[in-house]
Amino acid sequence: MPPKQHVKDTRSRKVIVAAVIITDGRVLACERSAPAEVAGRWEFPGGKVEPGETDQQALARECAEELGVRVEVGERVGPDVPLAHGRAVLRVFAVRLLDGDVPRALEHTSMRWLAENELDSVHWLPADKPIVAELPALLAVRPT
Repeated sequence: MPPKQHVKDTRSRKVIVAAVIITDGRVLACERSAPAEVAGRWEFPGGKVEPGETDQQALARECAEELGVRVEVGERVGPDVPLAHGRAVLRVFAVRLLDGDVPRALEHTSMRWLAENELDSVHWLPADKPIVAELPALLAVRPT
């Protein structure tokens, strides 16, 4: 009898969503304030998808809570990024600010708008690094 194969149930994994917000050829980066082990590291804003929410609904809610902005969620950016030894996954989307909304650091220590040549000027969280690698192409085609 062949050995049983372990199959991961992706439905039980937590989904974390994050926003790539590009304005005037620059992408928004946010500095974490907590928890202590990641404070001072940089990320794309976002958070957990709650039960009953789509990825897009969760990201719109998180942008409102963390940045005080309304957004239109667009296309995926990069692949799923495994987190927490496969117990969670990060999904990143391009988002557009609505009606002239301007992000504010409501839950972060600070924020910076980074041009392509500044992407390496901050200490990104490991999970965000694969997405940072996708940004040069997006920054070249997304002037808003």
